[in-house]
Amino acid sequence: MVVPMLGMHRSIPTGTAGDARSALRKPVRLRAQLRESGAGRFAIEVLDLSPTGFRAEASFVLNPGDRVWISLPGLAGLEATVAWRRGTMIGAAFFAPLHPAVFDHITALGNVS
Repeated sequence: MVVPMLGMHRSIPTGTAGDARSALRKPVRLRAQLRESGAGRFAIEVLDLSPTGFRAEASFVLNPGDRVWISLPGLAGLEATVAWRRGTMIGAAFFAPLHPAVFDHITALGNVS
């Protein structure tokens, strides 16, 4: 199933973590800040990351289709759209993919291996 993005010509894959993904996800443990348009910042913990999105635990309610901005260590806010939510877990797709060097740098900071 896909969730159409209003005014855009792309969609976000939704479903379970076992679904096929367009990009490799790496497990990480990163504290980050997340905010919705017009709202304050909230702390989240990013649990995995790919160049095209992330999975995180959030203590506040977000719904599929919500537009958010995530502040990862050393980066300005990155725009993303919530693709799914299960309890306190969310998955979101970045509006623009991370550059490979930026992705490698961030995953090195939150390496759980």
